[in-house]
Amino acid sequence: MTLTLRDIRRAAAGIVPGTVATCSADGEPNVSYISQLEIVDDRHVALSRQFFNKTSRNLDENPLARVQLHDPVTFEPIQLRLRFCRSETSGPLFESMSSRIDAIASHTGMRGVFRLVSADVFEVLEIRSVDGFFVSATSRAPEHAEPVFTEQGALTELRALQLVCERINRAHCLESMLAETLAALDELHGFRYSMVLVPDESRERLVTIASHGYGAEGIGAEVALEDGLIGMAAAQRRALRTHDLEGDLRYGRAIRERVFRAAGATRARPEIPLPGLPNARAQIALPLVVRDRLVGVLAVESRDPSTFDEWHERYLDVVAHQIALGIEHHGELDDTAEAKSAEPERPSLVGDPSATRRTFVFYRNDDCVFVDGEYLIRNVPGLVLWKVLSGFAREGRSEYTNRELRLDPSLKLPAGKDNLESRLILLRKRLEQKCPDVRLARLARGRFRLELDRPIALVERDTA
Repeated sequence: MTLTLRDIRRAAAGIVPGTVATCSADGEPNVSYISQLEIVDDRHVALSRQFFNKTSRNLDENPLARVQLHDPVTFEPIQLRLRFCRSETSGPLFESMSSRIDAIASHTGMRGVFRLVSADVFEVLEIRSVDGFFVSATSRAPEHAEPVFTEQGALTELRALQLVCERINRAHCLESMLAETLAALDELHGFRYSMVLVPDESRERLVTIASHGYGAEGIGAEVALEDGLIGMAAAQRRALRTHDLEGDLRYGRAIRERVFRAAGATRARPEIPLPGLPNARAQIALPLVVRDRLVGVLAVESRDPSTFDEWHERYLDVVAHQIALGIEHHGELDDTAEAKSAEPERPSLVGDPSATRRTFVFYRNDDCVFVDGEYLIRNVPGLVLWKVLSGFAREGRSEYTNRELRLDPSLKLPAGKDNLESRLILLRKRLEQKCPDVRLARLARGRFRLELDRPIALVERDTA
């Protein structure tokens, strides 16, 4: 049977590591594992070159190569006979392949060392399956074909996309929009683990404000721009996915140890802890962008390495655009609704005033808040919380509007789009985790109230 590159996309994903065989001009062979293979078009593939090694030297002398891949479902071997065409060191193909390598390098402490040297493009001369690899040719099992979307199947996927968009449009606030969207991705497509991260005020870090499948501890997890797949997707405004995150990390760690031993270092740089499943195999990260402005990242993970393919990336890209517009939309609606808010009320403490009090400590040097000796929140959310708690302690006041917060210079909100609603979501979630008897309850769009089920004590210090 004649195979095409379209037929072997599953094997080309790299879930099962492939190998490339080359030969020098004098006939000496060399076989190496493939770090990354990219299908360029119907007649070409690209292999990643991270180091000037024996493979690259052989190709300079002899342009022919043979690649062996394995289907991750059937384990059927597939061989490609290739002819080297050129090396690309810039452009869309190079940038796309480099992004994934940079993400792994950043996670394993190898940024600037483990990097893409070039994307080596090959012409595909032949593709064939290897008959009788496991059993005889007459007794082998029937071939497993790639599932094809029928017309009804395509309509089903469009219907699922319509349902996701409906949930986004029906949401009455940003918090419910994010929760409903992530839940819909699970219900309709089985994406059990997902999260949305937004930039903090420095725009150098991303903070998780919504998560599905991770439990309460998923909220508040942070990642720096350019760290891991999520940070790199944000920094480059590019969707990134990997099919074998565990294998990529093992490869990156092995290279890291070799490089640092060769340099005489006693210890390699530590890995960067990133949010998400500790044993994730597949991951996809999509930037949330509105008019070239990054408003967040949608990340979806799975323990199944075959979860995501090119179709899922395109589907989730549409969902990501809807989420980005929803974030923008709810911020604008807050401003409209706040003008109609009533004057703040001054209710009394709810609950038993004789209960053990909560002690909040605010550190002025880094705008950080601790509760009962444990870290709670920092930066703009910390300033907002301290403003609200102090207002209650001084005046008995508990109701505020987003508009009022935006006009308060002491909160250090950035000019323009301040992402206030996202920061309030993070603050509410952190309070739920650490001290559920202290709440910021939504009253209406752009308006909330402090609710206390026990007394509070406030302490303000210069430094920790």
